[in-house]
Amino acid sequence: MPELPEIEVLRRSLEPLLVGDEIRALAALSPKLREPLDRAAFEGLVGQRVVALRRRSKYLLIDLSGVQTLVVHLGMSGRLTLVPGTADQEPHEHLRLALASGRALRLVDPRRFGLAFVADSVRLPDDPHFVGLGPEPLEAGFDGAALAAAARGRRGPVKPFLMDAGVVVGVGNIYACESLFRAGIHPNRSVARISRARWDELARQVVAVLGDAIRQGGTTLNDFVDGRGEGGYFQVSLAAYGREGQACLRCGSAIRRQVHANRSTFYCRQCQR
Repeated sequence: MPELPEIEVLRRSLEPLLVGDEIRALAALSPKLREPLDRAAFEGLVGQRVVALRRRSKYLLIDLSGVQTLVVHLGMSGRLTLVPGTADQEPHEHLRLALASGRALRLVDPRRFGLAFVADSVRLPDDPHFVGLGPEPLEAGFDGAALAAAARGRRGPVKPFLMDAGVVVGVGNIYACESLFRAGIHPNRSVARISRARWDELARQVVAVLGDAIRQGGTTLNDFVDGRGEGGYFQVSLAAYGREGQACLRCGSAIRRQVHANRSTFYCRQCQR
């Protein structure tokens, strides 16, 4: 599933290509996504220019000149790419916006867990999709103190805590595994038994892991590509995720796997305490 680094990579790849372009037509729309696409709302975007691209958590925000924002979430298998306007329609293509430049912005999602909707830009923070989201890990204010404060009064394991979007947004399964490995914290350790110094280290490693992933174009295990259709390379740098049975890069012990909330967790029992 595309997480924060992948959406940030997507934003950066599309921004120089999309800003200033104008939506000329709604060329294709299939409503069969996690939330049905609203044809009338998308038709209202015709004639609007793209003024900015932003990201909130795992949502790409495309701000338009009509003071509206096109919001896209890729779900588990979605791809949002710019293609020539003459490109054939792909299977599972749910949305295509024809642009003045002669290109088209299209959303393809075989598994249909993604979504796209139009909202008033000024009201976006109050939209149900965004209410309750925690801080952005790559912005000022996210640190060990913030994690320690969020953990106060809790007792569950740190891995699902770190993946809770109400605690911090965008730290998905892969990046939680990698951050905990780098910080030397066992994924089963209770949040009630983590010292302030270790919270500080974990926050530093979350920022470092996400930053490394962005610089390497994100993690492409199955479907993710950026706005130009190019995959990422962070998967070759993974130290824990997906390495069950392989030697730990630090101590040589076998990487282990267990399941937290139906998600695979990879860790080294010697290096992570």
